[in-house]
Amino acid sequence: MKVGFVQMEIERGEVEKNLNRAEELLAGKTADLIVLPELFSTGYLFRDKDEAIEYAEVVEEGATFEWLKKMAGTIGGFIVAGVMEKEDDKLYNSSYLIGPIGLLGHYRKAHLFGREKMIFTPGDLTIHPFNMGPAKVGMMICFDWIFPEVARVLALRDAQIIAHPANLILPYGQDAMITRSIENRVFTITANRVGCEKLDDIEVHFTGRSQVVSPKGEVLVKASDDGEEVALVDIEPEDAEDKHVTPENDIFKDRRSDLFPRLID
Repeated sequence: MKVGFVQMEIERGEVEKNLNRAEELLAGKTADLIVLPELFSTGYLFRDKDEAIEYAEVVEEGATFEWLKKMAGTIGGFIVAGVMEKEDDKLYNSSYLIGPIGLLGHYRKAHLFGREKMIFTPGDLTIHPFNMGPAKVGMMICFDWIFPEVARVLALRDAQIIAHPANLILPYGQDAMITRSIENRVFTITANRVGCEKLDDIEVHFTGRSQVVSPKGEVLVKASDDGEEVALVDIEPEDAEDKHVTPENDIFKDRRSDLFPRLID
């Protein structure tokens, strides 16, 4: 199975430009699964909810959704991408898993970061993977990385790959995703941004370093911290089904859940 990511610069509020740039980067590429960054078509910084909602789309409607469906057909596989979603008067920082025939999976970011709390509603969808055929794929978005429960729930529900659209600005999110892979014995694909985004007196710098990590914590491919690029790598999703660290140690069977019941409170 061939998987990978798009690492790109994104212009705030320039949906058509962002879609066109992503299409240029994907030109000639084929893959089973490609992950794009968080809010890849709209940008990240908005003054308030009223401004942001002008760029949001209803699930399975709008220019971004149609572009994703088209590009899934072009690459011959599936795409996970971060999008700005609206439902009635609510906004969600969401991600879609889309194939050539349409939407397969939908996730809303559970853990909002910083100013996102002024604009978005926390996600309310069940955390579970989706069966795309060659593999079971779960989704998490950016700051979800700091909460190990998200990746653990996906792994306990048989995810083999965790797709992670991101706008990472803290210096250690990528390293933490290596740990998420190790502690759950799953593949993770982080698609981050590069460059910076400005709004009035706010300036946010993105850290790049998108990556694909194996269930053993091996970084199979990693991008630079400042360049646009697409990277692809071949994996065996079945490797994520083996939860053994040693012949005697299975990371799920060895869990002492009797000692930490409050984790599910």
